[in-house]
Amino acid sequence: MGMSRTLTATVVVAAVLTATALGTAQAATAGSAAPSACRPANHLAKIAQDRSSAGHLHFRVTLTAPRGYAPCTLAGSPADLSFSGHGRTLPVTAGWYGDQNATVTFGPGRPVHFDIQVPDTGRTTPADEASFTLRAPDGMIPGTSVAEGAFAVTKGTLIGPVQPGA
Repeated sequence: MGMSRTLTATVVVAAVLTATALGTAQAATAGSAAPSACRPANHLAKIAQDRSSAGHLHFRVTLTAPRGYAPCTLAGSPADLSFSGHGRTLPVTAGWYGDQNATVTFGPGRPVHFDIQVPDTGRTTPADEASFTLRAPDGMIPGTSVAEGAFAVTKGTLIGPVQPGA
């Protein structure tokens, strides 16, 4: 009987240790150990035409993050914008409009978007790619994000702040 109790005690201790280890592994995976969705390599960005307004064309840049990435906070409009068409950088510098201090949470299941507002002068240049740097409340997020899709730019193009939703 002594051997049976020792074996039972050993099995119970092993089961408790295994359950504890599994719980710790799950907690680490679900916590902040996941990489940030704000890093350029961890999200997708697409450009699509949006509704025009009086005197302006609008293009929506939507950012989405796949599961497995940690949510993060973005602020204001993206910076360091560069536009290109068919692999050629276009000589258009964009400004900002809107609240540059507003923040939004971005991550899996929480897409965000920003607006590219283009004066509808009839003299726009076709583009198919925008590269930009996202901003956090405390500064720039390292790296360059890239969005693709058909759009147009011209002198006077402005970028709106990041907003929740697709």
